[in-house]
Amino acid sequence: MKILLGVDDSPHSRAALDYVKQAKWPAGTQAVVVSVARPAVGAYTEVYAPGGALNDSMLEEQVRYHQELASKAEQELQGSGLETEARVLSGDPREVLVEAARAVRADLVVVGSHGRSGLAKLLMGSVAAHVVAHAPCNVMVVKLAAEAK
Repeated sequence: MKILLGVDDSPHSRAALDYVKQAKWPAGTQAVVVSVARPAVGAYTEVYAPGGALNDSMLEEQVRYHQELASKAEQELQGSGLETEARVLSGDPREVLVEAARAVRADLVVVGSHGRSGLAKLLMGSVAAHVVAHAPCNVMVVKLAAEAK
């Protein structure tokens, strides 16, 4: 079995990681940890740094940060006996996770739910909802317990 786990620095992502760590998986299960660095919005960076230099350095910083996140998650999953691989990709997390699931031929995608609603959901989108609707495989959305919010 191949699991794709989407991680970021939120407690919701932590809940998804904990779920994967604690669940009983078939022998030989592989977990591909994916953290997605979002490029800076071009219109803002052009105003402050014409030519894209700021955008490039911001993306590099984001990639380093997401490498740390993915590496830590990978180490935790290794400790629970799973075969692991960590990847950092750039782009819109909604699209990147769906494409990564296709590329690795995942059997299951596991993501946390931020539980946004209303205007926040409209403006920021719902990664979990998009992945559920577009992934080529089953998707598990892990929510935080009410007392953890």
